[in-house]
Amino acid sequence: MEQPKEFVFDIPVGAGVATRANADGPPATPKDAATVILVRDGADGVEIFLQHRVKGMPFAGGMTVFPGGGVDQRDADASVAWAGPDPSWWASRFGCDEALARALTCAAVRETFEESGVLLAGGPDSVLTDVTPYAAARQALETREVSLAGFLADAGLTLRADLLRPWAHWITPEQEPRRYDTRFFVARLPEGQEADGATSEASSSGWQRPEDAIADAREGRRMLMPPTWLTLSELAEFATADDVLNAPREIVRIAPTLIRENDHVRVVLEKR
Repeated sequence: MEQPKEFVFDIPVGAGVATRANADGPPATPKDAATVILVRDGADGVEIFLQHRVKGMPFAGGMTVFPGGGVDQRDADASVAWAGPDPSWWASRFGCDEALARALTCAAVRETFEESGVLLAGGPDSVLTDVTPYAAARQALETREVSLAGFLADAGLTLRADLLRPWAHWITPEQEPRRYDTRFFVARLPEGQEADGATSEASSSGWQRPEDAIADAREGRRMLMPPTWLTLSELAEFATADDVLNAPREIVRIAPTLIRENDHVRVVLEKR
């Protein structure tokens, strides 16, 4: 069996990693979630869209992350107009049933739109280049006034699952009070669209080369959770956005264990 890899991260007190109060009790049940890594070709190589989460948020406050969030039960609505690999294909890649695969893919599209303004939708054979007509719908999605299925149906839009690729599967360590069972997707920024930071969950956002984001973390200018750090390390190996999207990926569940050692946290990664 392959030995787990170990990485050591400096975690400031009260930031990034929390420990549940009932350490001897059962771990929290993970909530299904989706994260989307937006990529584009920059002047000096691949760039990734990153957001700095508002401090004080219950999960990952003050951390730099990719857009994403928890699955809403309405994300499983089968009435969504759909183009691209069907839920059974996503289920086979992410090791889950078709209903959850549909919900994860819809959550990925919804959260990306809510948090960055990028909408992975269009017609059956076209992709939106201008999302400005949907600004009010974006706000309504964020406040849960409407569902993704309802919004797309009203706008006459089709969810473009073919713009997404599966990337990874991470589960929050058992020691943490809030836990997520998160599937990571990757998508190229659609032509004509712009990613922004117009979300209440982020204090700032922008595009950056993965190696530069890691350098910022090493030098204390930003904080990265282990999944973000290691994903950026992987992305730094690619020369173009096409290379990222076309990279063969074997999706295995990565379940980290946290071992506290004074002012460090040793993160042991186990692939299951």
